Amino acid sequence: MASAVNLFKIKPLALAVSLTLSWAGVATAETVESPDTLPEVVTKGKATPVTEGYKTNKSTTATRTDTLLKDVPQSITVTTKELMQDQAVQNLGDVVRYTPGVGAAQGEGNRETFIFRGNSTTGDFFVDGMRDDTQYYRDLYNTERVEILKGPNGMIFGRGGAGGVINRVSKEASWDTVRQLGLQYGSYDQKRVTLDAGTAINDVAAIRLNAMYEDGNSYRDGVSLERKGINPTITIKPSEDTKVVLGAEYFKDDRIADRGVSSFQGRPLDTKRSQFFGDASNSPTNTEVKAFNASIEHAFNDTISIRNKTRYADYDKFYQNVFPGAVNAVGTTVSISAYNNATERTNLFNQTDAIFKVDTGNIKHELLAGMELGRQKTDNFRNTGFVGATTTTSISVPLSNPTTNFPFSFRQSGTDADNHTVTDITAFYLQDQIKFTPQWEAVIGARHDRFETDFTNYRQPIGNASRNIEVTDNLFSPRAGLIYKPIEPVSVYTSYSVSYVPRAGDQLASLTPTNKAFDPEKFKNLELGVKWDYSPDLALTAAIYKLERENLAITDPNNPAGPQILTDGQESKGFEFGVNGKITSKWSVAGGYAYQDAEFTKRQGNANPANVIEKGTNVAQVPKHTFSLWNRYDFNETWGAAIGVITRSDMYAATPVVGSATVASSVKLPGYTRIDAAVFAKINNNLRAQLNIENLFDKDYYLYANSNNNITPGSPVAGRLSLIADF
Repeated sequence: MASAVNLFKIKPLALAVSLTLSWAGVATAETVESPDTLPEVVTKGKATPVTEGYKTNKSTTATRTDTLLKDVPQSITVTTKELMQDQAVQNLGDVVRYTPGVGAAQGEGNRETFIFRGNSTTGDFFVDGMRDDTQYYRDLYNTERVEILKGPNGMIFGRGGAGGVINRVSKEASWDTVRQLGLQYGSYDQKRVTLDAGTAINDVAAIRLNAMYEDGNSYRDGVSLERKGINPTITIKPSEDTKVVLGAEYFKDDRIADRGVSSFQGRPLDTKRSQFFGDASNSPTNTEVKAFNASIEHAFNDTISIRNKTRYADYDKFYQNVFPGAVNAVGTTVSISAYNNATERTNLFNQTDAIFKVDTGNIKHELLAGMELGRQKTDNFRNTGFVGATTTTSISVPLSNPTTNFPFSFRQSGTDADNHTVTDITAFYLQDQIKFTPQWEAVIGARHDRFETDFTNYRQPIGNASRNIEVTDNLFSPRAGLIYKPIEPVSVYTSYSVSYVPRAGDQLASLTPTNKAFDPEKFKNLELGVKWDYSPDLALTAAIYKLERENLAITDPNNPAGPQILTDGQESKGFEFGVNGKITSKWSVAGGYAYQDAEFTKRQGNANPANVIEKGTNVAQVPKHTFSLWNRYDFNETWGAAIGVITRSDMYAATPVVGSATVASSVKLPGYTRIDAAVFAKINNNLRAQLNIENLFDKDYYLYANSNNNITPGSPVAGRLSLIADF
């Protein structure tokens, strides 16, 4: 708590937060209605969360029931369709810029990687509550809103979710007519078109089609992307009590994998932001996704309902990169290496939820009983780039000209993957949302996952013990939360939750004969928070937390030649503040502040000083302080403008290790402040235009990293002009 208190001594951040709260109080004191009059939506079948502007009141993601956000004992940030449109966001990396407590990493330029409360993940992604965990870049053309849950929640999501999860809520067909065309042109010849069209067929069925195409270049030399997607859905309501939603998606993403620049003497290289290191023309990455979703919901009466969801998805991904390594000791050359990787994955998941509302005396219960069945098949194949027929895997090029078209020869090294994994998941869960009195509520639940992994390493001969590894984990994930409402619009909560990451890792490809017997990594989160619906249109949230990571597999420092051991050696503590909604009828805001202290609590590594992480070392890519605030102000019915500020303190590019042999072991990315802006014009009732400007004052900064030698410079000032037509 002392650290959380000291953070308010940072004057610029404290001043910004204080002004936001003060302005909110002054601006709304005379204009808002009683916060007791929150709007409600009552539907049979699927309950649709109430969203107005930048604020969402309800969600089904965190509890699998239609629950007010202030009644969920967990920190949640929801990015609405309106906010995504105002910020012209197109991917999840854009979304998390204004999400307190969540950061983005480079992901080797071929995938989305996010860091929740000090824990990095490439697999904790969901669509409508169903797993979508392959490594790729997701587009938001068919997304109604993005819900980001912070802290582990294995009771709802099963394995993974060590620091949090991201759930995309899809657009679906309804009986409201939608016909919208979006056109966008931006810097570096970026072109994008989107279509959203839906209508009722009759009283029973409705259809909707979302489609997207984008093509463009980048501020980085030789980097480009082309992506396309189409997502038809149909909704059928044979009665008021039953709803069926069917949808299919085809998505294709082709781009250049860009791993940024290297570092020298503890800092990123001071080079042009456009300078590509390696070979852009020989660094393609492409992903193809084919998915089918089905949902059926039925309400037997006002107290009993059932829901079943199925998702089948086929992912085909390939990426290759020719990328930078370390700079030599005198700063004249940089090493260049290469490899490629192919992944094929099929996911099949089915979830069934039964919801019962019962009263025991004056106590009200909303019971959830559910089951999830899943199967994931994954094939992974990797090649290393060699220098001709030799065993050399890198070349050196002048730092003054770090691009190359050297013809690497791609073949498997002795450790490259050629794996096949089949994972079967059987899970049962039970949850009770209890309302003792109007002031006191609780959420108590538990989930049991049987996680069976059959891992085959084709690099090993038949009969070798390392060729086939079968592991079964039984994961028990409890969750408990207590909520107190001193007055109706305010809830104070405390919660405890647990989640696990099996030894196969978040991509199910990390099993070895050594670690197969190890217990899964365990994540425990203790959280205390406040949620305040200051008005029907404005929500304020705050939370403090402690997240412990257990069962890390490391080399035994006392026996470096012996087997690995497990240790409980990482802890994250922090504070988050969030604001979303309207301060006045003309002024909308979204953003927040986060203080994060993520460190290793025990010595990690072996006797070699160059491979030791000392106790107290900060976890990589976790800045102590982040602040963001997006403001939109509508001057009249025609014109509006927005200004956004993003501030981040410095952070390590990779976790520092002890030892002079690792010259770049403590590379830091400097902190920065970036300003974004936008102008909005409502030309008529059917046509709107907006201009978004990123990095308005052309700030030089480093966006994120993957390692000490893969660091991405931030974009210079860039613009996007959008036209949105309703027809």
